[in-house]
Amino acid sequence: MGRRTVRRRGPAMGAALTAGLALCAALAAPARATTSTPQQYAFAPGARSVTGAESTTDAQRLDAGGTYRSAIPFDGKLYYRLELGAQDTAYVSATAVPAPTATVSYADGIKVSVQDANGRRCLSGEFGNARFGATAGPRPITAWASRGIGPGEPTCQQPGTYYVLVERTGTDDSAHDGWQLELQYTSEPALRGAGPTVAPENWNSASPRPLVGEARGCAGGAGFADAVALDTGVWTDRIAPGQTLFYRVPVGWGQQLYATAELGTAKGDGFVPGAMVMALYNPARGFVDDIGATYDGRQRTAELDPLPPVRYENRHAVRDSASAMRFAGWYYLAVHLSTEVADDFGDGEIGLTLRVRVGGTAQTGPAYRGAAEPRDVFDISPGGRESTTGGPDGAGGPDGKTGLRVLAAGGIGTGVVLVTGLGVWTLLARRRAAAVRRGG
Repeated sequence: MGRRTVRRRGPAMGAALTAGLALCAALAAPARATTSTPQQYAFAPGARSVTGAESTTDAQRLDAGGTYRSAIPFDGKLYYRLELGAQDTAYVSATAVPAPTATVSYADGIKVSVQDANGRRCLSGEFGNARFGATAGPRPITAWASRGIGPGEPTCQQPGTYYVLVERTGTDDSAHDGWQLELQYTSEPALRGAGPTVAPENWNSASPRPLVGEARGCAGGAGFADAVALDTGVWTDRIAPGQTLFYRVPVGWGQQLYATAELGTAKGDGFVPGAMVMALYNPARGFVDDIGATYDGRQRTAELDPLPPVRYENRHAVRDSASAMRFAGWYYLAVHLSTEVADDFGDGEIGLTLRVRVGGTAQTGPAYRGAAEPRDVFDISPGGRESTTGGPDGAGGPDGKTGLRVLAAGGIGTGVVLVTGLGVWTLLARRRAAAVRRGG
């Protein structure tokens, strides 16, 4: 497919990202404690507790922009309530978190849907199911659903009360234990004028040249809330069997994201079919795509298929992965290593290399009529990203490196102040990392 001509956008990223990247590099030196107990999922601090109801009559209300903690039993069907206006596009994601010692099967998972007051499912095209699949071990999995507004939306166009239904899926052979849930409700405002109704047909679907260069160390987070910021570059981490690491990458309007995960070598002898999976989620925690890899102790690579540039009109695409690339903001990478790897290669950490590229020049976004909730979810803070990308191949600049310059990234200890306020970032991150090592 051919390339589309794009317009240049002004600065689209602020000091918060610079601090985040420097922090990532600064905290890379201290390794995580090696343990046979998988790392716990990091729920969003301050998330409100909400009890899912077995009947719509008792459903508790979710507020736009809110993040919530809940729980779902085996074979559970839980309802939550939304109050939506005539122009509210609502996205609700549910992250299911089984206990690290839980038993799950290939078909186990969750299903999310949004329904109107007459029980009709809102048919907005989102992929509302998630399951563990070939990596049949306990890990966080996320599904989303929405109520969309505008031309081409066949249902749910009236204002009023709506319901979110979260269901457990699977077989009777599944373990009958409950799972924790993290819910996020994201609201997207309407456009000021008529919006596009057709998805782009032509975009650059070729893979860019391989990203090379010196790797920078980075310790991934344990959930969406503490996902560590990455930009274009090569990053190294370590991952243990049963662990899921979260990273976030800023992608502007009109830009493309490419990501590759490489699992390093390990001592041992065996073969694990579903050893590693890397999943990509959009700013509303909507599933975009995933890719898996087998493992036999030699290095193995999993690369996401090329995705279209981020555009508002992608929501009209037939393919789910293209439809999910519908707004700018932080995109999340979640990398999981199966617990079965420990059977053949031990329960120690294995090296992980991430090659992340943000290609293309950021453009001006659509003209929204109001603010999204959370307010910054579909944007990158204004400030200093005019040189993050450069060449036509999306290499990030004439030297193939990111234009975002982090002071001594990867080479300065945690005690040095890299940018204004970094000392506070470092202190908080150290405390968080310590809590994770304690199993918190």
